[in-house]
Amino acid sequence: MAALLGEIANSRASTIATLERGATAEEALCFFDSLPPMAATGMIGSWRGGGLRTGHPLDGMLEVFGWRGKRFDGPEAVHPLIFGKPGALFSVNPSLAPLGLVLRYGRFIRYPAVAPIARLALGFLRTDKPKARLRMTEFRGVTTATMVYDSLPINDVFRSVDADTALGLMDRRGDEAPGYFYFVLRREGAATVPRPDEAA
Repeated sequence: MAALLGEIANSRASTIATLERGATAEEALCFFDSLPPMAATGMIGSWRGGGLRTGHPLDGMLEVFGWRGKRFDGPEAVHPLIFGKPGALFSVNPSLAPLGLVLRYGRFIRYPAVAPIARLALGFLRTDKPKARLRMTEFRGVTTATMVYDSLPINDVFRSVDADTALGLMDRRGDEAPGYFYFVLRREGAATVPRPDEAA
């Protein structure tokens, strides 16, 4: 049984690595649906994040701003947007982030002359307070760990790839399957395979 579980975990990790090189929204959703639920208790801790490129307007945008990931201190204390580098990490208030502008004008924000200015602007959105909660909710017929934003009509729904890797789906009001934003979370400190864009 242990060997079988190991083979399944290796297969999922291989699929994630393939999807991170580029995928369609249909492929990402199909893999998401195939994964088992994530327990809310399994999300506690700090996670490094990275988006899956599926053609969504948010593809690569969080990385432009220096997104590090998410931090789950407990069910009532979640920091959904952590930016910066180790030793200089900070949390951003998502209700102050201009998501609509990013979705509409993201191609301009990516320009080399604009991106540094956009990153500096994050300093005005800092917060020390948690801005989301962690719950078990049902989505697409499966009850799984979900990050519920305090002030936005958005739920980030998680499925388990393995104990230290989760596939996230941003369920924003008005979005329809399969056109969600997908992202991968890897537990900080865990021995994981680097993302394709981090490999030497």
